[in-house]
Amino acid sequence: VQLVESGGNLVQPGDSLRLSCAASGFTFSSYAMSWFRQAPGKERELVARISSAAGVTTYQDSVKGRFTISRDNAKSTVYLQMNDLKPEDTAVYYCYTNFMGRGSWGQGTQVTVSS
Repeated sequence: VQLVESGGNLVQPGDSLRLSCAASGFTFSSYAMSWFRQAPGKERELVARISSAAGVTTYQDSVKGRFTISRDNAKSTVYLQMNDLKPEDTAVYYCYTNFMGRGSWGQGTQVTVSS
């Protein structure tokens, strides 16, 4: 299993950013995918999750209405569209899946929101 995130950047408050996570090594369409984030000095937290088949989505309350998780099974890629970014969204964002009972993480991509 390999997960490779991209798209992180330094942006200003109110800006938008789209993160991508390219997956390989497993049947992507059969597994739920999640985005987590970890800010300095804080624990890693779940941001959003999308189920495998029906594409049911769930979000952390602080990002509801601003972030959208989606997936393209043909490209084995999961996305996180982030709008109206706030300084408190600053963190390293990680892609995650639970493959055969074992959690797999990407290397993370840095998102910094600052004026």
